[in-house]
Amino acid sequence: MGRDLKTEAADRLFDAVLTLKNREECYQFFEDICTVNELQALSQRFEVAHMLRDSRTYMDIAEKTGASTATISRVNRALNYGHDGYDMALKRLINKD
Repeated sequence: MGRDLKTEAADRLFDAVLTLKNREECYQFFEDICTVNELQALSQRFEVAHMLRDSRTYMDIAEKTGASTATISRVNRALNYGHDGYDMALKRLINKD
């Protein structure tokens, strides 16, 4: 993990996120802490990751999500060379269902 990311402030933020109990609480918190554009960007990236893991093409993903090919490529790079955060969350969602 990047050394600039691991800070007391980030720890406090993640601890706060971990206290959220349901989707409604998530909406309340994230609508306060993020702009609409920031929240849309985060959810778009997660949707792109889901679609990439579902073996969808860049063209299909761009068409369905509105994400640029640069964003899709960035998410793909994180999936292949990142810290496995996307895959961890995606697998947990699948196991939850």
